[in-house]
Amino acid sequence: MKYSPDHYILLDWGWGQLNATLLFTWVIMLMMAGGSWLVTRHLNSSTTISNWQNLLEVLVQGMVDHIEEITHRSAHHFLPMVGTLFLFILVSNILSIVPFFQPPTGSLSTTTAFALLVFVAVPAYGLTTRTLKNYLGEYIKPTILMLPFNILAEISRTFALAVRLYGNVMSGTVIGMVLLIITPLFVPVIMQILGLLTGVIQAYIFALLALVYIASAMEEESQPIKEEQHDRN
Repeated sequence: MKYSPDHYILLDWGWGQLNATLLFTWVIMLMMAGGSWLVTRHLNSSTTISNWQNLLEVLVQGMVDHIEEITHRSAHHFLPMVGTLFLFILVSNILSIVPFFQPPTGSLSTTTAFALLVFVAVPAYGLTTRTLKNYLGEYIKPTILMLPFNILAEISRTFALAVRLYGNVMSGTVIGMVLLIITPLFVPVIMQILGLLTGVIQAYIFALLALVYIASAMEEESQPIKEEQHDRN
């Protein structure tokens, strides 16, 4: 039994390979890009809008409200990155119910890439509101003896982000395959439904943790949303 889409080699050129992780990652990216273009090409502000535009507005506004509620900042700081992470993981996990589809989030290489993205984004966002000296000073509080422990905490939470998402998606896939072999009728259907629910929850948790980590790095000099909006006006 293969436990990761990395193990499904579709093409082998000798100097390189195309596995299921790469294939389905590009499939999802093309689906999301194509879907975004189709939905947004006829956007309008009239009282009569398409169902797809209505769904898009509900989804985006829901993310905006949630981000602002958690960070107490304007969502435009975080929506492009956190929103994209959430949607990619969500689509990947939902499509796992499609026969022969291998979710990229079931690959440790994919989840590690996402976690490393968050690892880099935390100081990048933090330095937009704080000086380098102030930001690095957090690593030696309350004493310089805490420096190695604070660095270890940064590394360990990045590792935890990657492994948590990978473990939950992979375990759900493996359990579904085992049950399909043992009891090929009703139990796998129930497990698929539970797996779908778990996938949605995992997408939310990953995006939420990424948002919390980034917002905490910007916390010291943060300003209320209304003040930011007033300044822009």
